[in-house]
Amino acid sequence: MIIGVDVGTTVTKAAVFDRDGRAVAEADEPTTLHRSGGARVEQDLDEVLSTVSSVVRKVAATQSEAVTAVALTGQGDGLWLRDAEGRPTRRAVSWLDGRAGDLVREWYEDGTMARVHRLTGQGMFPGAHGPLLAALDREEPEALERSAVAGYCVDAIAQHLTGEITVDASDASLPFLDVGTRTYSADALAECGVERWRGLLPEPAEPHRLFSLDRRGARLLDLPEGTPVTGGPFDLPACLLGSGLSEVGDGLLTVGTTLACQVVADRVDVEPGGEPAGMWLCTDRPDRFSRAMPAMVGTAGLDWLLDLLGVGIGEVEPLLEASPPGARGVSALPFLAESGERAPFVDPWARGQLTGVNLGTERADVVRAVCESIAYAARHCLEAAGLTGELAVCGGGSRSRAWMQVFADVLGRPVVLPSDDAIGVRGATAAAWRALGDAPDEARWLAQGERIAPRPGTSAHYAEGYARYRAHLDSARALWASDAPA
Repeated sequence: MIIGVDVGTTVTKAAVFDRDGRAVAEADEPTTLHRSGGARVEQDLDEVLSTVSSVVRKVAATQSEAVTAVALTGQGDGLWLRDAEGRPTRRAVSWLDGRAGDLVREWYEDGTMARVHRLTGQGMFPGAHGPLLAALDREEPEALERSAVAGYCVDAIAQHLTGEITVDASDASLPFLDVGTRTYSADALAECGVERWRGLLPEPAEPHRLFSLDRRGARLLDLPEGTPVTGGPFDLPACLLGSGLSEVGDGLLTVGTTLACQVVADRVDVEPGGEPAGMWLCTDRPDRFSRAMPAMVGTAGLDWLLDLLGVGIGEVEPLLEASPPGARGVSALPFLAESGERAPFVDPWARGQLTGVNLGTERADVVRAVCESIAYAARHCLEAAGLTGELAVCGGGSRSRAWMQVFADVLGRPVVLPSDDAIGVRGATAAAWRALGDAPDEARWLAQGERIAPRPGTSAHYAEGYARYRAHLDSARALWASDAPA
């Protein structure tokens, strides 16, 4: 019995899966985001550890057989500083944090982002490791000086459970790793001005590395000392693995707070002079990579609109059905994040727009226009990432069948809804099975999912709508650039 644990941004989940990829036991606990001035968003490692303890104990108590392993995954990016014993030296900085926003804008303008992208293929945003290290180097160098490790969420949990200082290569990918060789780029560290903190970066673990619970970890989880532990991949590539996708060109679309688009690749191909957007991620297989385009648009934009209109989430389905494809001429650009956009293009000044509105426009038209615009953004991301094969969809937005039909129509291809919602935990569990030498048949998981096919006539309509969306976006980017602060 393998217990998978997903330490998310606001919820920690644990689950046990059978060999068919179905959860047979689950538990979850909320975690706290501490927000303060200056767009600061932080988390308390000790609180997060307590939620891990709680969900693992709850799940283990429902099962009669012994625990074979604990498989960890969780949120990526951010900055989780700690000492040699794994104790936090300050609150963890969340990937949602915006303190490095001005710095990222500086790097965008002076070419730093483009140079780092040429070196490692990684784009950066305010909540990424590079900008956060540089921001703390300016604001709180003493916090870095008293730290032994500058890592991420998953390896912070793994260190506390096992005593090992390490990091999964998927987490380490951003933004300093040459993912082809799984080694850090000294030039990328220098470009970000943080080369003196190189010693704080853990060395990436070898694929399928097994650790084991030490006395402290065993006490926290109430499991036997020596129980095997795997420490990744983090949630993006874990979801890719948990969806059952493995062939080059297959893709996963996560319709969550943000819109995470990934495509399976067998080699890293950094386009010289290309847009410094997206990221290349190591997976648990040395011959497979995730080409990720995690856009800042997503359900957060729809939630904002529903709140503005005074509409509940339960009304989205009837509203989508009340407005025809094309939303009676209303169209939108869904870029509502205060920090701008990071994929498939980088623009700190990206902002949302709503056009085609008149006195006859209804709430349903505005809701459909925003839902369609998010689907257009997904198509843009997936095209940039190289989608050619199967496409699976997960995340909170995938619970809306009507919205999933919009995605299928806009993308012009079937979308597959996995048979279980907790595919990040399932992916972590699959990685643990592989590490134990007992890999499951993930292809069966994909075959069990529900397939939503595009409607031919509607897809043709949306092909024209997507062309208009791209043209609208190009003109908007010129406007954003002219409005940017001097």
